[in-house]
Amino acid sequence: MANSLSSSNRTAFDVVNIVAGLGLLLSPWYLGFTNEAYAAWNAWIVGAAVAVIAAAALFAFHEAEEWVNLVAGLWAVLAPWVLGFSAVTVAMWAHVIAGIVVAVVAGACIWFVRGRPLSTA
Repeated sequence: MANSLSSSNRTAFDVVNIVAGLGLLLSPWYLGFTNEAYAAWNAWIVGAAVAVIAAAALFAFHEAEEWVNLVAGLWAVLAPWVLGFSAVTVAMWAHVIAGIVVAVVAGACIWFVRGRPLSTA
């Protein structure tokens, strides 16, 4: 197994994060929670940030971009409870699902870039 993440695999990870970010960004409109201020604004800001950072990583990869997306993904998972919109089920699930995807992909990218294999056997 290769010790580091290839350029094409990093690109695939970044594309997944772009899609997840855009999905979160657009979710207030297509899931209908634009009238929930905290949920909508958080989705717009975090979704746009994730998509822009992942797009920037396509052009010039820096590990810091993945760390920022990891933090943004974790924030998206926690935001429904921290900001108090967990009762808005559709907004809560949009944030949790997008946040998990972003955090897992960013974490995997960090893991593989540092040359850590999945198994030592």
